[in-house]
Amino acid sequence: MPNRKPKQNASNEFLQAEKAARFILAKTKLRPKIALVLGSGLGEFADEFENAIRVSYAKIPYFPQSTAIGHAGQLVLGKVGGIAVAGMQGRVHLYEGYSAKDVAFPIRVFVRMGVKALIVTNAAGGINRSYSEGALVAIRDHINLQGANPLIGPNDDGFGPRFPDMTGAYDPEFRGFIAEAQKELRRDFHEGVYLAVAGPNYETPGEIHAFRTMGADLVGMSTVPEVLAARHSGIRVLGISCVTNMAAGITGQTLTAEEVIETGARVKNQFIALLESVIPRIAEAIS
Repeated sequence: MPNRKPKQNASNEFLQAEKAARFILAKTKLRPKIALVLGSGLGEFADEFENAIRVSYAKIPYFPQSTAIGHAGQLVLGKVGGIAVAGMQGRVHLYEGYSAKDVAFPIRVFVRMGVKALIVTNAAGGINRSYSEGALVAIRDHINLQGANPLIGPNDDGFGPRFPDMTGAYDPEFRGFIAEAQKELRRDFHEGVYLAVAGPNYETPGEIHAFRTMGADLVGMSTVPEVLAARHSGIRVLGISCVTNMAAGITGQTLTAEEVIETGARVKNQFIALLESVIPRIAEAIS
C-alpha cells in the first residue's frame, strides 16, 4: 500500500477506496504500478494478461458496476511482458446514472493500491476529418463539457491538493512513447483533443460543428472524470482513443452502438500490439 495513511478525519471516499484496494490486493501477490481502463470494444486486451486473476466489480467493496454494452465489468490483474498491471474490462459512465465521484472511484482505488501510471482508453467519434474509422489517437488534451467533476466537494488531502494543475494532464513523455511505438509498428501516429459530453445520445451535427470550432478532434462520453482523479493524486496519464465512427454530420450515416463494438473488434490486434509496445516504456519511466 502507498505511504499515505488514512488520517483520523479521512473522507468516506478515502476509507472506502482503502477497503476496496485491500480487498483486491489480498487476491494476488502482484503489486501493479500501471493500471488500464479499457473502454467500449477494447476490453479484450485484458484477456492477453499472463497468469491473470479476475475479480468481478460486483465483489469489490463500493465498486460501481458497469451496465454499458461491451463492458465486461471485471478487474483483471496479471502481467504484460513480465510487468504487473491491473486492467478494468469496462467502466461506468455518467449516462448510466452514476455521479462523477462514482465514475472516478476505481481510480481512487488504484491510488490506494500504489498505481503510478494510468492508461485510459475509449471509443470516440472522430471530429477531425483526417482520422479514419479504426484510427488510434493519443489524447493530447481534453475539453470537459460533461457538467460534472469528481473533485467538487470537500477536498481530502490524502488524495491530493485542493486545486490540482491540469496543464500536462496527458503526459507528454507517454505520448512520445505512442509516437515511437507506432513508428516501429509502421502505423500512422495521431494526436488530438478529446471533448467529453455526458451522453447517452450521440451528438447532433450542429454540436459537432461547434466542437470543431472549439478545437476538439474527438468526442466521447467518458475518460475525463478518471483523468481528473488520477492527476489530482499525481498519477501520470496516457490517453488513447479508438475512432470507432466519424461524428454526426461528417458522413451522413446513422450512428449505432453496434458500430462501436465492431470497429473495436476490427482494430483489436493493432490495439494490443500498441499497448504491448508502450507498457514496458511506461514501466521504465516510472521505475
